[in-house]
Amino acid sequence: MGRILFVEDEPALQKTLGDFLKSHGYKFSSASNGPDGLAAIGRERPDLVLLDLVLPGMHGLEVLKRMRADPNTSAIPVVVLTNIESSESIGEALALGARAYLVKTNYTLDEVLAKVEDVLGQKS
Repeated sequence: MGRILFVEDEPALQKTLGDFLKSHGYKFSSASNGPDGLAAIGRERPDLVLLDLVLPGMHGLEVLKRMRADPNTSAIPVVVLTNIESSESIGEALALGARAYLVKTNYTLDEVLAKVEDVLGQKS
């Protein structure tokens, strides 16, 4: 299955979602801040990036902007997974090419998995 990189600064959420996705056959890695996330995206070239917006070192929208500006990472699909519910952030993320915008508190692990599979064009 696909390789997923989760850029998220909460270790418990990294572990929970990572273990869940691995149990469904995905290869999973994570980064805990914006600069490390951007470096990992360039180095690993994952099939999909799950991206938080509130990150140490660099905001998630800046990570997304830089991804889109780099021809080596511009086509990697991104699903924003954050607690920010503002229409401004949603609009900006989607305008920058995020495939989906999920608010963490509104989605179960199964629903996140379904969105990942949808974006990757895979079915379980």
